Amino acid sequence: MSHPYQHAHRAEPAHPTLRAELRDAIAPRTVALVVAVLLLQMGFVLSYVGAFHHPKPREVAVTVVGPTQQVADQTAAALNGINGRPLDVTASTDVDAARADLTNDDTSAVLVIDPTSKQDQLLVTSAGGAATATAVQAVLTQAEATQGRTLAVQDVLPAGAGDARGLSGFYLVTGWVVGGYLLAALLGVARGARPANLRRAVIRLGAVLPYAVASGIGGALIVGPLLGALPHDAGTFWGLAGTGMLVVMASAAVTMAFQVLAGTIGIGLAVLLFVVLGNPSAGGAYPPPLLPPFWAWLSEVLPNGAAVDAVRRIAYFDGASVGQRLLVVVAWAVVGAAVTLVAARWHQLRARPTTS
Repeated sequence: MSHPYQHAHRAEPAHPTLRAELRDAIAPRTVALVVAVLLLQMGFVLSYVGAFHHPKPREVAVTVVGPTQQVADQTAAALNGINGRPLDVTASTDVDAARADLTNDDTSAVLVIDPTSKQDQLLVTSAGGAATATAVQAVLTQAEATQGRTLAVQDVLPAGAGDARGLSGFYLVTGWVVGGYLLAALLGVARGARPANLRRAVIRLGAVLPYAVASGIGGALIVGPLLGALPHDAGTFWGLAGTGMLVVMASAAVTMAFQVLAGTIGIGLAVLLFVVLGNPSAGGAYPPPLLPPFWAWLSEVLPNGAAVDAVRRIAYFDGASVGQRLLVVVAWAVVGAAVTLVAARWHQLRARPTTS
């Protein structure tokens, strides 16, 4: 007699389809994040190559000093008529005033016309950007050659001996920016991208302050007394340290705002703003006058470019017009902090249970 269960069939588990296995192995959210990373990567390539692949001067400020106003005006008009408008030339007859503008960074070069010889004098400041000085010299050398004249170039304010091509300020600001958004990202990963309530948001923003102080002073110590890359007299040192504190606060506050608004994706938005857009427009490899218009505009409105210009002015130009640049950095810090607090409060109110 056969066993009652002899002919029973065991239920075999159904084999999942390939699509189901793929969905189980790679969640749609993961795919979306991968696509976002790919777009960020392509944006990085586009931004850097777009900014640097074809640098050329665009309306670089130059002052022409002539023996008479008529000669100065005629020379300025001729130089302003060069195809592509590489220079933005103003005319003067006061060489001392023009030199003062140069050392205050109100102009990028001064062309002094000598009517007694076939050689004119070009005054530049490599501290204001070696690439800009080189570009202006190239344009004016060619223009002078068409008139059978030559140039004698004088660098009236060179970059420091330890500041090769004037790039130390750019790398200093980049370090501050990176430190700020990495701190905000770390706090978000450790305690959640969105603070649980408004009080937590205030505490998180407050935690940035001592870090910003240490970062600002530390950066100024490294580029100054430690490496000698930038001047480090007392006024310059504390000017750089204060700038660093503001940069770190701005970078961290904006990153926190992005995280509160968009969660973990906010870190990617911070990278987009500060690295993909901010770094190539900040005036490192090429100053804004040599960048395409879009990146030159970004240099004026993003904290990276404003801070690099502020550091350069503090280090080499006695802080001339530095307040306007620092105001840009402060504005980003204030807006970032305000958005963080408002968004944190909004999420807190949404999370409260409603009573009927």
